[in-house]
Amino acid sequence: MSKIEKVVLAYSGGLDTSAILKWIKKTYECEVITMTADLGQGEELDGLEDKALSTGATKAYVVDLQEEFVSEYVFPMFRANAVYEGGYLLGTSIARPLIAKKMVEIALAEGAQAVAHGATGKGNDQVRFELTYLALEPAVTIIAPWRDPRWDLTSRTKMIEYAQKHGIDVPVTIKKPYSNDRNLLHLSFEGGILEDPWAEPPADMFQLTVDPAEAPDAPTYIEVEFEEGMPVAVDGQRLSPAALLARLNAVAGANGVGRVDMVENRFVGMKSRGVYETPGGTVLYAAHRAVESITMDREVMLQRDLLSPKIAQLIYNGFWYSPEMKALMAFVDASQQDVTGTARLKLYKGNCTVVGRKAPKSLYDEKISTFEEDQGAYQQADAGAFIRLNALRLRVRNKAGLL
Repeated sequence: MSKIEKVVLAYSGGLDTSAILKWIKKTYECEVITMTADLGQGEELDGLEDKALSTGATKAYVVDLQEEFVSEYVFPMFRANAVYEGGYLLGTSIARPLIAKKMVEIALAEGAQAVAHGATGKGNDQVRFELTYLALEPAVTIIAPWRDPRWDLTSRTKMIEYAQKHGIDVPVTIKKPYSNDRNLLHLSFEGGILEDPWAEPPADMFQLTVDPAEAPDAPTYIEVEFEEGMPVAVDGQRLSPAALLARLNAVAGANGVGRVDMVENRFVGMKSRGVYETPGGTVLYAAHRAVESITMDREVMLQRDLLSPKIAQLIYNGFWYSPEMKALMAFVDASQQDVTGTARLKLYKGNCTVVGRKAPKSLYDEKISTFEEDQGAYQQADAGAFIRLNALRLRVRNKAGLL
């Protein structure tokens, strides 16, 4: 392998990447350029550029990707109703391909030979980052310190000690070693006491949602409007994608909506416990399904629902830039052409309940579905023949002694 002169590092300013920045610079004796994606972390980004430079970076990029993140990644994912293993709304997973894409762009612009990340050899993020790197720039060299035999910072405790030794300020202590990932879609927690799947998460850990027991005693009603499956407005006010998700986060979080505690199956084969706060995403998922319920054809919905778990798995495993994902999302795009309408939801003490839905091209016909007089809109006598035809194969099996 030729000499590496310049590396682009995915940098969050947290414990792992702060230690890795210093380690790469010392181990490879090369320039390190950091790339931080602003995906809505808020105050976490304050002073990050100066911190990267003071830790040894030659150049530090902090790139605002909030609108692109929500419009090109989060909202398309929600159009597919992609939920991993029934609970995880993929907040970390969906951010990785965008971060990796931007890293490749910067590496090419800066003439860097390599890209690097701080994901461990046990996790999913190493796969998500590297599949994207290689899909977009197959010739790039990848540095993954956690898999390097020279890497001896094999625990968070050791990394904290390393950071303290080199004068690196990190927002983690040995007493409270949570691993967090925050963006506009969610906030995740791993590590520490959470590694015991029987242990309840500490009450003071949560940041985006109030304790449901302490949420307001009166419900909050909210309306979300969609056009072709894409959220466009909240309570009648049109907002940009990032602003819309931020608005939902604030309203849902204030009502304790969006907490998930689950043990999931990582792509590398192990089970992992994660705790997530996804307030706005929880509302979006419920609202989108509500509008779909009156606008989507039954058979189209069935086919899409069969694809949703696969799409979630592909996102979770890092295959956003893959031919199968492109093909599946083409079906999703077609299925969403008529998903235009508004859902009304009630948020109350951690619960998000759909209480209304309407659409300009609704397939719901009250004249047909009513329990009152339908005035000839539906011929109930037709149901008898319909049932007999559907029962034919069952009757035949019975006569053959197969039931």
